[in-house]
Amino acid sequence: MKAVTYRAYGGPEVLNLVDLPKPSPASGQLLVRVRATSVTSGDARMRAFNIPGPFKLPARFMLGYPAPKNPILGYEFAGEVEAVGEGVSRFKPGDRVYGGTFGAYAEYLTIAETGPIAPMEKSLSFEEAASIGFGTTTAMHFLNSGKVGPGTSILIIGASGCVGVYSIQLAKHLGATVTAVCSGRNAELVRSLGADRVIDYTNEDYAGSGPYDVVMDAVGATSFNKVRLLLKRGGVFLNVVMNTPDLLAILSPFKDGRRIVSGSFDTTQAMLLTINDLVAADAIAPVIDRTYALEQIREAHAYVDTKRKRGAVVVTI
Repeated sequence: MKAVTYRAYGGPEVLNLVDLPKPSPASGQLLVRVRATSVTSGDARMRAFNIPGPFKLPARFMLGYPAPKNPILGYEFAGEVEAVGEGVSRFKPGDRVYGGTFGAYAEYLTIAETGPIAPMEKSLSFEEAASIGFGTTTAMHFLNSGKVGPGTSILIIGASGCVGVYSIQLAKHLGATVTAVCSGRNAELVRSLGADRVIDYTNEDYAGSGPYDVVMDAVGATSFNKVRLLLKRGGVFLNVVMNTPDLLAILSPFKDGRRIVSGSFDTTQAMLLTINDLVAADAIAPVIDRTYALEQIREAHAYVDTKRKRGAVVVTI
């Protein structure tokens, strides 16, 4: 099978298209023929070992150092079940599925039937299904942790990125009032997704806005100490990309009743089924910036490295 591997950390040039043996499903597993995947900011960080400060040491053990432990990158996928292992009852060959597991930059992957995989919502294409999981599950985790609901005022920094575009849609579905921070070229996009107000950070300092019940940094652009005055007393800072200053801030007792939510989470089958319900209800819609072929994986990563993508970057296989 075709797959993209990396044997060293670095720029997009470390990615290579190779032929590898096709895997077989073990007991309780599915063999999925991958039709589409994506390039997330997390994929790019793993490729370059550009890991936020507090996680560099544990990442050495998890990812491998000085060379990657798992040579196949990629997390989001959408495709068809080709075969099932012994004991599988939830899925059958021919099912259109999507989900998340490491090693998605390949024509085939195996995953447990109880893992983060679900039937695709019938209205979605493979490309759309591969674009929606990472951003929406991240938005779900953080907005739920921040108790975002009817009447909540939220500022979303990095609103036009993959996590941002789904956070806007989900926050509006939950009844929040959304102020989105992005560049002027992306203002119309975030308005179309439901943002009540847009701040073009190239012309206006969002530090002069607020206060808000919740401030979400979807791209690692700021820190708690820089936005604490934007938060109401009792407010929440949702930090999707943890950094050293915020790790220290979490440990500090001097936050004036404000709190910080950060860290990782596990994608579950239940979360993916909830996404299906949201799509079916027209509460969220896929946002795809560009689509590349697997043979163009270096170009796809180079584009993500510019930090200018709008929504998701999809790779077809």
